[in-house]
Amino acid sequence: MLPGGGEQGDRHVTGDVTDDESATLPGVVSVAAPMEIGAELDWGADAWAEVRTRARRAGRAYVWLNLVEQRLRAVVNAVLRPIYEPVHGEEWVVAAAGPAGHEWVQRAVAVREVSRRKGFLLDPADDNVLSFLTLPQLRELVVQHWPCFEPYFDDRRELELALDELEVARHVVSRNRALSRTVLDQVERASARLLELLGSGPSHAAGQRLPVDAVEELVADRYSDVIGVYPDRVRLQRQLPVEDLFTGARRLDAVGIGLNLLVQNYSGRRLVRLAESGCRVRLLFLNPASSAVRRRERELGLGRGELARSVEMNILHMRRVRARVRDQGAFEIKVFDETPRFTAYLVDGDSTGGLAVVQTYLRRARGMEVPVMVLRGGNRRVVQDEKPAEGGLFDVYREEFEGIWADSRPVS
Repeated sequence: MLPGGGEQGDRHVTGDVTDDESATLPGVVSVAAPMEIGAELDWGADAWAEVRTRARRAGRAYVWLNLVEQRLRAVVNAVLRPIYEPVHGEEWVVAAAGPAGHEWVQRAVAVREVSRRKGFLLDPADDNVLSFLTLPQLRELVVQHWPCFEPYFDDRRELELALDELEVARHVVSRNRALSRTVLDQVERASARLLELLGSGPSHAAGQRLPVDAVEELVADRYSDVIGVYPDRVRLQRQLPVEDLFTGARRLDAVGIGLNLLVQNYSGRRLVRLAESGCRVRLLFLNPASSAVRRRERELGLGRGELARSVEMNILHMRRVRARVRDQGAFEIKVFDETPRFTAYLVDGDSTGGLAVVQTYLRRARGMEVPVMVLRGGNRRVVQDEKPAEGGLFDVYREEFEGIWADSRPVS
């Protein structure tokens, strides 16, 4: 044994070598203690808020990207499969890719084989090469075979530009990087446009005042039928202007103190045209002579009679509108004497695609300052193998309106 070797060997094995000794011993590396590095591994509230924001945006973008990819894959399958499968059988995707796409299609074939061996395939419907192609590769198939797709699409350039817009988000989401709000908005617009171009977009649902959002379709049951919440009415009207809300309605039921959203933002001329087109209108105002109006005036710090005069002016304006309608029986105005608890505008409330704008009354806040909920009627769907969903909030407010309407008095 070398002189002193046993002592040095013991220190080396047990980790007792000093810093000065480790500098001279071969194969010994000095490792700093955790406290000497000064790294902080815990996340604070701001860090958690940031990553949750990132996750929400990435998740929303992923839903849109997933829908577009599935739709484009179905289109490619419908157009190219009948052309190549009769000759090439199961290898029709490889044949369709041709020499230009040989590399990426062979990579997809290899990934499918690995998935088969490891048992990653959960659905037999995905056990094909087409299911392993990415969005850019599906696009390449469309571009290479454009004469086959041209009869189905009006504008190739518009289709390609929309797909270009999605590439930024696709890279960000796949690499789990931060997705800005601007890019997310761009993704949603481009995705909605692409789905429309591919034959399954929002424009195909005729009469939609507020197009059904992709994420809303997937998670609507989680939030009953609430599809939007806004801190005040100003922000609501930026997203859903009154023209979009009321125009084209077949039925309009409204209840509240003064119904200012309708009376002061939708002109009488438009309301007459709406009624003449066949829309049935039922308006419920708080009785301006009731004690509830005086209590509300005190809550808001208004002078005596100030709110009552405002409500009375709104009622008189609606009476003038009604006088210009041929079928005045389809334009009804009533007043109620109960304590007002909410204001609600139910558009096409008797159909599954109706919308409702609902605000509850707060003690010290006027209607413009009160938070707003937007509800979509009949939005709760039954997913396969799941229990039927219960009725949503839309039905609750519709039933409440009918109850107040039955107990109210008509305005002559």
